[in-house]
This record gives sequence, C-alpha cells and structure tokens, in this order.
Amino acid sequence: MNFGKWLGFCCLVIALYILWQIHQLLLLIFSAVVLATALNRLVRKVLEWGVPKRGTAVGLTLLIVLVATVLFFWLVVPPFVDQFQTLIDLLPRAFSQVRSQIVQLERFSDLAVDPPTWRDLLNQLQPLGSVLLSFFSSSVATLLQLLLVLVLTLMMLANPPDYRQAFIQLFPSFYRRRTDAILTHCETALGSWLEGMVINCLFIGIMSGVGLLVLRVDFVLVHALLAGVLNFIPNIGPVTSAIFPMMVALLDAPWKVLAVLIWYLVIQNIESYWLSPTVMAKQVSLLPAVTLTAQIFFARSFGLLGLILALPLTVVVKVWVEDVLFADVLDRWQLSPVVDVDSTEPAALTPPEDLPALLPDEG
Repeated sequence: MNFGKWLGFCCLVIALYILWQIHQLLLLIFSAVVLATALNRLVRKVLEWGVPKRGTAVGLTLLIVLVATVLFFWLVVPPFVDQFQTLIDLLPRAFSQVRSQIVQLERFSDLAVDPPTWRDLLNQLQPLGSVLLSFFSSSVATLLQLLLVLVLTLMMLANPPDYRQAFIQLFPSFYRRRTDAILTHCETALGSWLEGMVINCLFIGIMSGVGLLVLRVDFVLVHALLAGVLNFIPNIGPVTSAIFPMMVALLDAPWKVLAVLIWYLVIQNIESYWLSPTVMAKQVSLLPAVTLTAQIFFARSFGLLGLILALPLTVVVKVWVEDVLFADVLDRWQLSPVVDVDSTEPAALTPPEDLPALLPDEG
C-alpha cells in the first residue's frame, strides 16, 4: 500500500478507538434517537388530527406525555414504592424459607446432594434482591444521563430533518439518497417495534396482575409492573420477573409457587406465539437465537445500558445489514459473463461495476 492508504488506515483505527472510548455517550445518543422516534410518531398522529403546524403538534404531544407522566407518578409510583420496599424487607425471610425447603428435600431424598453446594448456591442468589433493587435506584450520574437523553430527544424532536441531513452528509455523495431510504426503513422498524413492545408489556403486566390477584399473592402492583417493564428485555426479563412473586408465594403456601410458575409460563407463551406475531406483523423479524446472542454481546460489551438497548440496536443493525450488505452488494454480485464449461476452475466472481452509481448524486 502507498502512503495515502496507510494514512487512511491509521485514521480509521484512530477513529474506531475514539468511538470505543465514547461508546457510553453513543448509547445515550441512540437512546435519545429511539425516544425521539417514538415521540415523532405521536407528533404525526397529532398532525393527522388537523393541527396546522408541527411546533403546535410537538407542544401538544409533550403536554400529553407530561400529563400522563404526572398521573403515573401521582397514582402509581407511591403505592409501588411502598410495596417494593416491603417486598425487599421480606427477601431474607424468603431465602430462609427456601433454605429450609432444601434441607427438608435433602432429608427425604435418596439423591446424594452435597449441602455446602446448595448453601453456596443460595449465597450467590441472595444478593439478587439488592441487584434488582439497584436497577431501579437513582444516583447523580443516572439522573444526569437521563437529563442528557431528554434534552437530546427534545432537540431532535424539534427539527428532525436537520439532524437526519447532518447524519446523511457523513456518507459519500453517491450514497446519500440510498442512506436516506435506509434511515426511513430504520425509523419504520423502530416504530413498529416500540408499538409492539408497548402492547406486549401492557398485556403481560395486566395478565400477571390478574393471575396473582386470583391466586391471592401479595404485592400484586409491584409484580405486575415488574413483569410489564422487564418484558422489554426478552428472554432475561420474563425469567427475572417471575422470581419475586414465586418467593412471596412460598411465604404464603408452597403450592402457590407452582401455580405462579404455571401462570407466568402460560401468559409468556400466549405473548410469544399469538400476541407478538399479531401485533408485530410489520416489525423486523428476529430469530430467537439472534436475539439472545445480541443480548449477551451488547450486555457483555456495554453493560446494563447495552442489555436494555440490545433489541433496538439489533433491529437497526439488521436493517443496515440487509439493505447495505445484502441488497446493495451481495445481491448484485454476478458471475463472470465468460465461463468455460470445460474448465475445472470455478467461475470468477466480479462485483457490480455500477455499485457507486446505485443512486445519482443529490446535486
């Protein structure tokens, strides 16, 4: 390679290093983009009601969201906090009950179970309550990050085309119109995913509350809200949301543990095999193995925020891979027009010569 290519390669490595160093900030910006996308869909619906100007529609949308947030914190948050605090106080008692049940199982079982192994397992599970509590706890850093996300969201929502054009300008001129189309696909995919997830979370939360109310399990509001919120994190969230109601049920009657488990399995299967295919017909389809792998990758790489944003990040990455790599490169790759049928050598593959001219320059 000549000096220019080496210089370009070094600049690429430096740019990747800088991006990695600010990956937390990039995740916060992506969070703002997702939130702005959701609010922008509401703004468009308000414009469809006959509001003449976008500024008025944005203000009305923010007013609706503000009223809903105030009502939520006024009516739901106080009893939720009280019940959740009481639930955390009951965790040591629940762990003691689990330990006693295991000891009884060891006495009447013919299986050779090493008691220290069970104790080690319980000691590892015991901090689970504090870990889940820290997920909901607030700190100065978390509040500052949340404030940054809200400010960026409002800025993007005020004038989305300017920020969209600024991002498109990062691409070569011949590919900018195509980039604009890909961004439209990403917006549609994210919007469909958000709408579908909201419906699914409401279904899971309501059905969990109804089942626990019928079974007379305490702290129904806490369990229902946790089930709905944690459903935003596929695979891991539903499993985590079932832990607390099962532990509370164990303190009341052991048979309720199995009943709670069966009920959660029923509603999760209804959501997975009937509700999701129905309400997410327009959503970008993701294979379960891809979803789980993406969660592990983003959680391992970016921590808790990466785990929360794993699914929307995967949706966006999938759109870009399908539109750029598959549609614009691999699908246009052709066999060489000159093929010797008597030759044992495989036919040469040539990339499309018109790849830079997929779409004309905007100028």
